[in-house]
Amino acid sequence: MRNVLFVSLGCDKNLVDSEVMLGLLRDHGYSLTNEETEADVIVINTCCFIHDAKEESIQTILEMAEYKKYGRLKVLLVTGCLAQRYQSEILTEIPEVDAVLGTTATDHIVETIEKVFAGERTECYAALQELPLPETNRVNTTGGYYSYLKIAEGCDKHCTYCIIPSLRGNFRSVPMDRLVKEAEFLAEGGVKELILIAQETTVYGVDLYGKKCLPELIDRLCEIRGIEWIRLLYCYPEEITDELIQTIKHQPKVCHYLDMPIQHAADTVLKRMGRRTNRKELDALITKLRHEIPDIALRTSLITGFPQETEEEHKELLDFVEKAGFERLGVFTYSKEENTAAARMKGQITKKEKVRRQKELMQLQQKVSRQRGEEKIGKTIRVMIEGKLPEENIFIGRSYMDAPNVDGYVFVHSLDSYLSGEIIDVKITNAKEYDLVGEAVSELD
Repeated sequence: MRNVLFVSLGCDKNLVDSEVMLGLLRDHGYSLTNEETEADVIVINTCCFIHDAKEESIQTILEMAEYKKYGRLKVLLVTGCLAQRYQSEILTEIPEVDAVLGTTATDHIVETIEKVFAGERTECYAALQELPLPETNRVNTTGGYYSYLKIAEGCDKHCTYCIIPSLRGNFRSVPMDRLVKEAEFLAEGGVKELILIAQETTVYGVDLYGKKCLPELIDRLCEIRGIEWIRLLYCYPEEITDELIQTIKHQPKVCHYLDMPIQHAADTVLKRMGRRTNRKELDALITKLRHEIPDIALRTSLITGFPQETEEEHKELLDFVEKAGFERLGVFTYSKEENTAAARMKGQITKKEKVRRQKELMQLQQKVSRQRGEEKIGKTIRVMIEGKLPEENIFIGRSYMDAPNVDGYVFVHSLDSYLSGEIIDVKITNAKEYDLVGEAVSELD
């Protein structure tokens, strides 16, 4: 039996692709391992969305290539965005790599590996219009109690800084019946939280059904027994409809949490970015969301140091962050990516200045986040347990306000015993910059 090791880099959408490929390999008799020295095959699912991600992908490939020199490694396969973007360059410049697989050719992973074992060095790419939907059950790698549900591939927005459309193609929705079936399988395996993801979730269904169908998809997912939380990520603000807001408000399984990437708040910068919103519309949307769903947790991501960004535009962004009061926020420094419109713009900002502006935004957000946390003191919220601190009566969990790996935690004092994935009531007693502290309600009765 051949052993395969998977290294999945980058975003949660990449992780789903990795889990699907793992399922295909398992179905064809491969055994999964976490030990590099025990692997006959190593697959690296790469990211190259920004410069740092590209560097991490290249470094990981080089590190894994070292296992070709000793041990049992026979096949080193590179897939994902870096493989799509640089295609034959990887095979040319890194001779230890045996095969590369494009973003829409993941369903060819088994035959690609078999070709290498047969003595062929190969690359496989499918047209970016394709949507690989292999018949396999994913291998859930997130711990069993939560999982990502990738509802679409690609993007039609073509923001001036972004390379995703050239790596992933235009927006293609996964058929709704297939998503429901996949979610049912995940629920049968113990998944309690479904996290809906895509490059943009809000336009789900437009290409297949001629209209935005995210609310309908959510309604169907809410019917699945075993699913207790449904969380929405990557909702572009200009596509958030009143129907979607009402679905979030009235469906009890949907977390009152909304991730909507805004990137900036100054109209001039938004225009250069190719974004489709302005400050007035953003303010109005946030006001509406907080009015309709008073306990909603809003998350966004911002880019600082975009070409030609002035100090006045930066201050406008600071003002927006302070007034919007986002519960969760991430700030990235602008990354100049080749073959994008933004990379050709004049007025590129120095790295030092980009980092300075990033730090200013994050220092402000620390204060905002702590204030938002303090508003929860004395309140009882639902928390999903994820683990326990060694030798302490403190459990670690996430509330409805916290997506995995990007948001904070709730530290729960309890003498009881809880399993990972269990959802309990917690009374909040303290707040830190990004985390909350509380006590299990069962011990307060």
